[in-house]
Amino acid sequence: MSESTSRIDALPIRAELRGKSPYGAPQLDVPVRLNTNENPYPLPEPLVERIAERVREAARGLNRYPDRDAVELRTRLAAYLSRTGGHPVAPENVWAANGSNEVIQQLLQAFGGPGRTALGFEPSYSMHGLIARGTGTGWISGPRAGDFTLDPESAARTIAENRPDVVFVTTPNNPTGNAVPAETVLALYEAAQSVKPSMVIVDEAYVEFSHGDSLLPLLAGRPHLVISRTMSKAFGAAGLRLGYLAADPAVVDAVQLVRLPYHLSAITQATALAALEHTDTLLGYVEQLKAERDRLVTELRAAGYEVTASDANFVQFGIPAPGGEPREAHALWEGFLARGVLVRDNGVPGRLRVSAGTPTENDAFLDAARALIKEDEAGTA
Repeated sequence: MSESTSRIDALPIRAELRGKSPYGAPQLDVPVRLNTNENPYPLPEPLVERIAERVREAARGLNRYPDRDAVELRTRLAAYLSRTGGHPVAPENVWAANGSNEVIQQLLQAFGGPGRTALGFEPSYSMHGLIARGTGTGWISGPRAGDFTLDPESAARTIAENRPDVVFVTTPNNPTGNAVPAETVLALYEAAQSVKPSMVIVDEAYVEFSHGDSLLPLLAGRPHLVISRTMSKAFGAAGLRLGYLAADPAVVDAVQLVRLPYHLSAITQATALAALEHTDTLLGYVEQLKAERDRLVTELRAAGYEVTASDANFVQFGIPAPGGEPREAHALWEGFLARGVLVRDNGVPGRLRVSAGTPTENDAFLDAARALIKEDEAGTA
């Protein structure tokens, strides 16, 4: 138990938070940091200048509260989704908040809470469970198959047995990287509605990096389906903290019941609007990262690693062990760190996760990966 956890547990904290650790990835001073799924490319200078212009304009009115409904921003986000998602989206279908985590928090405040439960299929994004506990929502962990996919029949049975109020489906999944087919999401949605009206939240934080399409078209005729997105990844704006959702207008009305007053600052809205003006340039960087992601998958497999197929901007990998049991991963993590490369140990047995970086960063990672697997082979020969 950490010193921080010990101090917290000395307080009269809620029982479901006792003994828990806060979310976070270790940030260490090393030459190559590929552990937080950030976009490695800085914002282009024309966009930086446009942000400065927009922020300067917004600063003149900082004595007034911002637009609490973020109408202009939601209109621009709806246009972006309509153009890229294969489904028409109106401003009344969109809501925005401080990162997709606040979007998820607002959804759980509205549809979860004490006496209600949320279900996710793990390993997946750990903040779903953490935010559920933070909102007093019971958390149920559903299983994945050995290859980290979702079996529609098994997942539907899990929903029927547990009768959750909220179901999370992450696609592409973090930390494994694999996408969930549309037919699987439809099966889970139908299973959730057959038990009782339940909200199904599809977390598409990494969808712009996918080989396939967004699941936005599934929104048609499904009032309990929500698509959650972020500008942190594809837009290279992790420091902006802007997330958004697309759903039936009634869902947008519901989250406004729990949002804090004026939750999106005028500066955040201005910066996001500037970024949306440069969508095509930023999505060009996404194409570069997709190519680098695919190169990581190919070269890790060629080196002898076991790699999960990825539709995200990261790759899950590990060293295969005799007998099929996963090899202990933390020692491998330490081996990368000793070579100046920081990757993520998510606690998935036998697996680590590496974010796609620049070509130079990826070269350094692959050099370390080849050296480490050779050392492992020599040590087990």
